[in-house]
Amino acid sequence: MNIEQKLTATVIAALNTLYGQEVPEKMVQLQKTKKEFEGHLTLVVFPFLKMSKKGPEPTAQEIGEYLKQHAPELVADYNAVKGFLNLTIASDCWIELLNSIHADAEYGITKADENSPLVMIEYSSPNTNKPLHLGHVRNNLLGWALANVMAANGNKVVKTNIVNDRGIHICKSMLAWLKYGNGETPESSGKKGDHLIGDYYVAFDKHYKAEVKELMAQYQAEGMSEEEAKAKAEANSPLMLEAREMLRKWEANDPEVRGLWEKMNNWVYAGFDETYAQMGVGFDKIYYESQTYLEGKEKVMEGLEKGFFFRKEDNSVWADLTAEGLDHKLLLRGDGTSVYMTQDIGTAKLRFQDYPIDKMIYVVGNEQNYHFQVLSILLDKLGFEWGKGLVHFSYGMVELPEGKMKSREGTVVDADDLMAAMIETAKETSAELGKLDGLTQEEADNIARIVGLGALKYFILKVDARKNMTFNPKESIDFNGNTGPFIQYTYARIQSVLRKAAEQGIEIPAIIPAGLQLSTKEEGLIQMLADFKNTVKQAGTDYNPSVIANYAYDLVKEYNQFYHDFSILREENEALKVFRLALSQNVGKIVKLAMGLLGIEVPERM
Repeated sequence: MNIEQKLTATVIAALNTLYGQEVPEKMVQLQKTKKEFEGHLTLVVFPFLKMSKKGPEPTAQEIGEYLKQHAPELVADYNAVKGFLNLTIASDCWIELLNSIHADAEYGITKADENSPLVMIEYSSPNTNKPLHLGHVRNNLLGWALANVMAANGNKVVKTNIVNDRGIHICKSMLAWLKYGNGETPESSGKKGDHLIGDYYVAFDKHYKAEVKELMAQYQAEGMSEEEAKAKAEANSPLMLEAREMLRKWEANDPEVRGLWEKMNNWVYAGFDETYAQMGVGFDKIYYESQTYLEGKEKVMEGLEKGFFFRKEDNSVWADLTAEGLDHKLLLRGDGTSVYMTQDIGTAKLRFQDYPIDKMIYVVGNEQNYHFQVLSILLDKLGFEWGKGLVHFSYGMVELPEGKMKSREGTVVDADDLMAAMIETAKETSAELGKLDGLTQEEADNIARIVGLGALKYFILKVDARKNMTFNPKESIDFNGNTGPFIQYTYARIQSVLRKAAEQGIEIPAIIPAGLQLSTKEEGLIQMLADFKNTVKQAGTDYNPSVIANYAYDLVKEYNQFYHDFSILREENEALKVFRLALSQNVGKIVKLAMGLLGIEVPERM
C-alpha cells in the first residue's frame, strides 16, 4: 500500500470511531498540500460535516488530533485551515516509499502483456520530393514520444509511417531532374538523396514561375486583365503540362516513368533513413501511398454499392455528411483519380488487415482537424471497428523566430542542417563553460551530440503539442532554466556523486534503514519521485508528452536546491549520507526514465 492508500484506510477508521459512520473510499479526498502551507497531503473535510455536526475547522482539528494520537507511525503532525486538514507524514513512511521506488528499476512503467490493447501510431508522413524539415522534426519527436508513453502505460504499440510517394509534386522533381539534372546522382554530387531531389523541386518552381511571368506579359499585351492572364498562363505553362502528362503516364504504369520514379525515390529513402537515425526515431511498419490509394478506391466503390456514398453527373463520388452536421466530401474525382481521403481509407484497410488494432492515433498538424473528423465518420460507415474512436493527435505549427517556411521556395529549415547546427552549438557552449575539459575527442563529440539533440527535442516536447510554437535554438541550449541541457547536466552531476561514493567504498544497500529524521526538502523529493507513476499515466490519458518533460524539469530543479542546501558525501552521519546517496540515485533513475520516454539521452559525465 502506498501512503495515500494507508492514509485513506486510517481516515475511514477514524471517522467510524469518532462519528460511528462507515464511509466509502471515494468520500476521502486527498490532494498534495499547497506550497504555502505546512504538510504533505491535505484531507478535504467538507464531506464529513453532516456526521460531525460541527463546523469545518473543529471537524478538521478533531480528525487531525485523532490521526496524530492513534496513527503516529503515519501522521507526525497536522494543521487545520478552514475545511482543509494538512497532514505531515512521518519520516519513516517516506523512507519506506523510497525503498519501494529503489527496488523497482522501471518505477512508473507498466509493461504490456498478451492481453494488452494494440495502439497504432502514425507519424512522419513525408513527401518524397524534399528532405524533412523543422515541421517534420516536431511531428517525429511527438510521434516517437507518444509511442513510448503509450507503451509505458501497458499498451502494445505499433509505430507506423505513410510515405506520400506519388502525385504531381513528385512528378515536378522528376521532370526538373530530367530537364536540368545532367544525370546528377547522390554519389556524383556528394549530396544526400533527399536533398538532391529537394533541389530539383525548387528548380521546377523557379522555371515554372519564370514561364508564367513570360506568358502573363504576352497575354496582358493582348489586352487581358492581370487576373485572366495569370489563370491562363498557369493553365498553359508547358512545364506544368509536362508534369501533368508525366503523372498520367505514372498512373498508366509507363515503364520509363515508373523506373525513374523508383530510382529517385530510393535516393530519397536512403536520405530519410539517415535523418531518422540521427533523430533517434524509427517505425515498425512503413506504408506507401502508391500501394494504398488503389485499395482506397476499391473501398470507396464498395461504399458506393452499399449506398453509403453517391455519384454526381460528372462521375465524381461523394459522401453526404450533412446528417453529421458536416458537408459533402469528395472521395473520387470525375476522372477516377483519388484524393487524400481515399488514400487514408486504403491505408486504414491495409493496416486493419495487418494488425488487430484497438486504437489508431494519427499525429498530424492541426490544419487537418476537419479531415480527421470526416475520416473517423467514413471509416465507421465502412465497418472499421476503431473508426469512431480514432484519435487525431493534433499539434500546432512550429516556426523559427524569423517566421514561416516555404518548401517550394527553398526557405525551409532543413532537419539535417538544424540537427548539425544544434550539435555544433552544443560543442561551442560546452567548451566555453569548460564542460568538455579532460574528455577525449570522441567523448566530447558524443556529449555534444547528446546535448545538442537533447536541447532540440526537449525544447519542442516541453510545449503542449496543441499550441503553435517558436523554436529558438539559442534559448534551447542554455544550461540553466527549463531546457534539456539543464536536466542532462543535473543527471551527469548525480552520476559524478555516485562515482565518487563508489571510489570511497560506500555501498548503497537494497533497503534504506528507517529511524532517520528527514528534512522537508528530502521528504518533498521522495513525494515528487512517487508522482512519476501518475505523471506517466496522465501523459497517456491526455496524449500529452509535455507533462513528462515539465515533470522532469520540476524534479531536477528541486534536486538542485537540495544539492545546494545539504551535504551528501561530506555528511558526518553515515546513515544519513547513505540515505542521501540512495535519494540521489533514484532521482537520477527517474530522470533517465522520464527523458527516455521523450527519446532524449542523458550523459553519464559532462
